[in-house]
Amino acid sequence: MDMTEANDDSFGIEIILPDDDRTAPCCPHGPTLLFEKVSKGGEKGRRFYACSACRDRKDCKFFQWDDEKVSEARLLAREAENQSKRPPFSQQEYCSRFRQFASLPLDEKKFCQDCQILLLPAEHETHSSHRSTAVTATQLRRPSVLLCPLDNKKSNAQYLFTDRSAHFLLETLAALGYKKVLCVGTPRLQELIKLRNLEQKHEPMKSLLLDIDFRYAQFYSQDEFCHYNMFNHHFFDGEASSAVLQAFLTEADGERVVTVADPPFGGLVKPLANSFSLISNIWKKLQSSDSSNPDMPMMWIFPYFFEPRILECLPSFTMLDYQVDYDNHPLYKHGKTGRKQSPVRLFTNISPRDVVLPKDEGYRFCSVCQRFVWSLNKHCAKCNICPSKDGREWKHCSACEKCAKPSWRHCQSCGRCALPDHPCGDTQVKEGCFNCGSLEHKRKACPLKDTHRINRHRPNAKSGGKNVSHPPLFKAKAKRKSGAARRAKKMAALSV
Repeated sequence: MDMTEANDDSFGIEIILPDDDRTAPCCPHGPTLLFEKVSKGGEKGRRFYACSACRDRKDCKFFQWDDEKVSEARLLAREAENQSKRPPFSQQEYCSRFRQFASLPLDEKKFCQDCQILLLPAEHETHSSHRSTAVTATQLRRPSVLLCPLDNKKSNAQYLFTDRSAHFLLETLAALGYKKVLCVGTPRLQELIKLRNLEQKHEPMKSLLLDIDFRYAQFYSQDEFCHYNMFNHHFFDGEASSAVLQAFLTEADGERVVTVADPPFGGLVKPLANSFSLISNIWKKLQSSDSSNPDMPMMWIFPYFFEPRILECLPSFTMLDYQVDYDNHPLYKHGKTGRKQSPVRLFTNISPRDVVLPKDEGYRFCSVCQRFVWSLNKHCAKCNICPSKDGREWKHCSACEKCAKPSWRHCQSCGRCALPDHPCGDTQVKEGCFNCGSLEHKRKACPLKDTHRINRHRPNAKSGGKNVSHPPLFKAKAKRKSGAARRAKKMAALSV
């Protein structure tokens, strides 16, 4: 089952974040998330638990109904499977291995490309049939170059910053006065911070990498890396890693902390925002009572079309125009124009005017908006904003009284701007509330959304407690397209 949170109001699956002490069952990726199917007409489906990190059952087959009674034998089998998926070594053992590896002569330093592990001399014979390569001191400082990036788009795809984007982030954070950087899923930024410290030309910065890819444990100490799942705020090494995070978030001697997070683009926004809020709450508890900052400073790197959902979860954030690009992504490259530009942006609660975007890359400062914007993002006097989201110059529509994408045209039948070949007129399907059918609000704002859940569990007196089916408020839809087809159609529409 595809767990994409493509559109809460049309896809029909809601994430239920924990609000009590109930413990969720665990899969190899830590505590699972609770989901609930939502159908038009307000009928609530059964709740179920599924993996927090993987959106495809092929990657993690865990599934359990919320009200399901699980046998002891099944619990034991599940625990055995979870243990079998654990890393081959503990964080402490990885650190010990790295110290031994670093002390080896250059001709004995080898890396197994098949097993993705640094080899000690005693292990060379065991891996003799595998592909291996010599490792230099420079490569040890850049593990993201040595390791093969994970490429599963539905779980843990790794797209690594280009040096251009990574250096921009590092220089910006240093200019803002941050001395500690919490790198959540940003291994390349962690590497640049450590390399910058080796140069001894600047004030040293500290960094802590939180990542679900345990392979990075081979290259860092216990104070520099924690095996972490950002979708459920789970530390695989338990309290020891939690203590490392707490110590890192403590601001002593004026060492200001900032978080930079780069989640997989297919990730669910709601649980990600919840995890980042939990980190911010830990940071706030460690602050002095006279601290003026309500939330921990953060930069969240994500595609621009997720802006409504991110701002819904984190209203204090603002999307910046800076285009982030990646070395190993076929599309998200710097220098392209039009629809081929990278859609990845910075979302931050840092004041936009303080984040200086490079003028030599085509950014300028808008004195009205008081922030840096892309050169084609022209200020609209009627809207009083720089409206473009995708890097193209948008145009103002007098009928709609707002700016729209350059490829859109105003449709008199629909009373709005849309693509020239969009379905319109009487055939236009207007999305309303799942619960009551009203076009005035969405499901999340529906005053009746909780009554359906109550009524679903309440026996019907006239039917003797039996389930009674009610006619739906909406016409039945045609056969649903696959999750991949729906996502592709949505992505195409958003980029037009």
